[in-house]
Amino acid sequence: MKRFEPNALLAICTVFALLLVVLSASVNAPQSTLKYAALALACPVGFILLNAWMLKRRNRVPRVMITPELPSMVIWASLFPLMVLTSSVLPFLAPSADFGLMIIIAGVWTGVTIESALQARRNAAQS
Repeated sequence: MKRFEPNALLAICTVFALLLVVLSASVNAPQSTLKYAALALACPVGFILLNAWMLKRRNRVPRVMITPELPSMVIWASLFPLMVLTSSVLPFLAPSADFGLMIIIAGVWTGVTIESALQARRNAAQS
């Protein structure tokens, strides 16, 4: 069986955690479900596109989060889905609040992990 790329697994875990954040926020504020879903989709995509543009302007390439040279980065990189997953509890602690900013932050963190997975895939294709 072919090994899964750890950066791709990190991105998938963070996407599922973001989905859980959107679902828990939508349960507590059903009138904002469409807004939360749009934010959860727009923020990672916007981050990836704008960060690619900024890095291109500075003649830099995105970095991969998890590399074989630094296996301890797995522990640090796992904080991304853990923090996004932890934030899915907040709508149940404060059910009358607006969770748009929380979803934006979780979406940016998801975008970081997706960008890392895309760069790892590009690096593997070049090798």
